[in-house]
Amino acid sequence: MPSHPQEPDRAASDPVGPVPEGAVRPPRGDLPQPGPPTRPEAANGEPGPDAADPAPTEDEYTTAIQELEDRWRRALADLDNLRKRHARELERERAVERSRTAAAFLPVLDNLELALTHAGADPGAIVEGIRAVRDQAVNVLELLGYPRHAETGVAFDPAQHEVVGVVQDPDAPPGTVVEVLRPGYGDGERQLRPAAVTVAKRE
Repeated sequence: MPSHPQEPDRAASDPVGPVPEGAVRPPRGDLPQPGPPTRPEAANGEPGPDAADPAPTEDEYTTAIQELEDRWRRALADLDNLRKRHARELERERAVERSRTAAAFLPVLDNLELALTHAGADPGAIVEGIRAVRDQAVNVLELLGYPRHAETGVAFDPAQHEVVGVVQDPDAPPGTVVEVLRPGYGDGERQLRPAAVTVAKRE
């Protein structure tokens, strides 16, 4: 008779034995058992990037605030020291500039005193001496950056001239300076004063 292969005995291979219909078969010992979920860790055993960092404590917040306050106070102190140092340097520069300007006029005063000493001499020589002292003072102002303006026959410029009178002059074009009553000194932002002038009247 032909022989048929025999099926393996499931009961012999399964130590648990037959399971009644409708019941849940218990897990076998040779299969991995599910366990509690674990947090992802790096290869060296350190917590992974998804691991939550511990929250800062109240003492850590207080320490951080104190450090910021200390840095703020030091910054304010440095700023105040810088302001005081700048004020001292500015005052020193002003004093140096005043001293330089006053020293530049000392020769002018010396020449005026010399002219007064010779007041009893020839009147013509006194006039020439005073004119020379005037020219010296004008030169000092020009060296300091304040040139003299006393030109006539030029067009009226409101930035350099101050009108104190208007005259009828047939020989002068309208709107030109006819006479300078008081010279001006300086230009633009470095102007000490404008020239006081009379201007020809427009027809």
